Amino acid sequence: MGLLLSVCVVLIILSGILEFNTLFLLAAASFCVGIVFRESNLRIAFGFYLAGLILGFLLAPNKFYCITFAAMGMYILILEYSYDKLMLIQNHMRRKSLIWIVKYISFNLMYIPAILVLPKLFYAGPIDEKILFVLLIGGQGGLFIYDMAYHYFQQYIWAKFRHNLKLQ
Repeated sequence: MGLLLSVCVVLIILSGILEFNTLFLLAAASFCVGIVFRESNLRIAFGFYLAGLILGFLLAPNKFYCITFAAMGMYILILEYSYDKLMLIQNHMRRKSLIWIVKYISFNLMYIPAILVLPKLFYAGPIDEKILFVLLIGGQGGLFIYDMAYHYFQQYIWAKFRHNLKLQ
């Protein structure tokens, strides 16, 4: 876990140095939280998340990116926890629908207040209703892409590394 935490923090730091890859690097850092959750439990994953957040704030050159990591990591924790709990539902379609509902509610509980309170973090120009609407819709699309990337990462990339590390 310590080595993975160092990878997570290095990715957060690099997001402030390599500005053209900020979201990619922060997403990769948050994926580390998901790895820890799947390899252990919620308590350890939450501790990992807090440690990554604290070290990120202490070491990263751009502290605003730590806020983005905080939101992405919290989303992963909520996603993984709710997925574990919803797996008890026998009806596949109902379970899948509930998982997507939890995903969009948890995302929007973080995203909408951020847009309304700090819109300049998302758009540098003048903010009007049309821009807010575009940001809101764009965020939903961004969530879909982020979620698909996370599932791809867990299913194909981490599963392959996990097998090579003989963690099974």
